Amino acid sequence: MRDPDEPTVVVIDDDARVRDALGRLLESVGVRTQLHAASAEFLKAGRPTGPACLVLDVRLPGQGGLDFQQELIRAGIQLPIIFITGHGDIQMSVQAMKAGAIEFLTKPFRDQDLLDAILQGLDRDRARLAADSYTQDLRARFDTLTQREREVMASVVVGRLNKQIANDLGLSEITIKLHRGHVMKKMQAATFADLVLMAEKLRTMEKVS
Repeated sequence: MRDPDEPTVVVIDDDARVRDALGRLLESVGVRTQLHAASAEFLKAGRPTGPACLVLDVRLPGQGGLDFQQELIRAGIQLPIIFITGHGDIQMSVQAMKAGAIEFLTKPFRDQDLLDAILQGLDRDRARLAADSYTQDLRARFDTLTQREREVMASVVVGRLNKQIANDLGLSEITIKLHRGHVMKKMQAATFADLVLMAEKLRTMEKVS
């Protein structure tokens, strides 16, 4: 049974010879692959669950690679892309790179150049997945706080003292200390600095959403 966290390289190229050659190359270095002749096949199969990157031909029948890159962006499907083409030009390369592509390789290219780009793409996606996992966990922790604990946390991270927070909320200082302790425990913050960083991350998440 395959490990869901095992990296996957998706190849979309309408040339069967190119697909097969890339499949053999990737298998020779122990990388799991998904080979597709068109972007519609990839969308039907779905994005791999673990770290992944996409090796995408620029010129495909129907929807071209650059247009598919934009579709992925609009759909919120985050996947590092390495473009390959036998008919590329500078304008295409610039467009692809501005939209976030990792590399733009012109056929014939060196196998090592492709493998280096794939390694970079997988590393980038692995880091993104780890960051996403952390933010989801952080949000889950924050959701366990009561409304009062959230109010205390908001005051604590901007430097308000327990006595000041107690006065602001009309509570005793001892009660504030108890709430503060609960916040630290529920948020799994070892230090005040940890809690401040968590609060900043949560604010960033709210802005993005």
